[in-house]
Amino acid sequence: MNKEEILEKSRAENKNKDIYEQEVLKQASTGAVIVMMILATIFFAAQIFVGGGTNWGLWALVFSANMTTFWVKYIRLHRKHELVMAVAYTILVSALSVCHIYNLIVSSTIL
Repeated sequence: MNKEEILEKSRAENKNKDIYEQEVLKQASTGAVIVMMILATIFFAAQIFVGGGTNWGLWALVFSANMTTFWVKYIRLHRKHELVMAVAYTILVSALSVCHIYNLIVSSTIL
């Protein structure tokens, strides 16, 4: 096999996607989730500190990013670990969403 055949085979396997670009996007996604969690922690603590109660919806949004990541990884890679994590994050996001909606209903002045 010559150099051109090897390159052609590699392009076919990677579907003309740049491996370096894929790694950069992966690192960017990880960084975005970390920044989101840090900001959510600051906002959550500030809201409690000023007497605004707890905002479980904020955490539902934060963890929904991880939930989506694990579902996509499971669908594409079919690994048991990704399925377990996807289900765990789905349960967590659902519970946090229910708590948030319940708190909204309880504190509502309209209902």
